[in-house]
Amino acid sequence: MSASAVSIELVFSRPATTLAVTRGAARLMIDLGFAPLLEVGLPNGRRADVMALGPRGEIAICEVKSGIEDYRVDRKWGEYRPYCDLFFFAVAPEFPSDILPDEPGLIVADAFGGAVVRDAVSIPLAPARRKALTIGFGRLGALRTLRDPTLL
Repeated sequence: MSASAVSIELVFSRPATTLAVTRGAARLMIDLGFAPLLEVGLPNGRRADVMALGPRGEIAICEVKSGIEDYRVDRKWGEYRPYCDLFFFAVAPEFPSDILPDEPGLIVADAFGGAVVRDAVSIPLAPARRKALTIGFGRLGALRTLRDPTLL
């Protein structure tokens, strides 16, 4: 068999894809001037994969989708929107993004970084909700730092 006839197909597990996309989306948020936290509980009981606080106090949430089946079985993404100014889906480069709705922003990411493919529409939070979320975000970040002595 000649070298030109050899085909290599890389297959990644769903947890590995989720981890890579989450890491890349968080790195992109940092590049955009945001401070991200992972796995943030929201007041409605949902958990944001990536929640990030921007330089002007804006709040972004990135919902990571590891594959088509993950997107199709998880239709609760609309429940994140009331807790952010900007909402994005974050997917791997091989994800068929045409199946996603047009309203949210779109980030394509891998373990090394990402890119905003479609901007999120900014819908400003009510001031009282923003204050509550920002205080909760700050406290969560501080408590996580204290729980991990390597971060001190």
